[in-house]
Amino acid sequence: MSNLSDKVKSTVNKVKGETKDQVGNAKNDPNLQAEGKLDKLKGEVQEGIGKLKD
Repeated sequence: MSNLSDKVKSTVNKVKGETKDQVGNAKNDPNLQAEGKLDKLKGEVQEGIGKLKD
């Protein structure tokens, strides 16, 4: 069950990060873009943790 939870959190963070990155790009807001990239990285780490648990 926790593997599924890690995968869901991973996907949510990746989508949230991509959205922030794109909105930041459209608004020319480097801080929002940086937040988005950080969220995407967090999602990738969570995905790796989920794979390790498998």
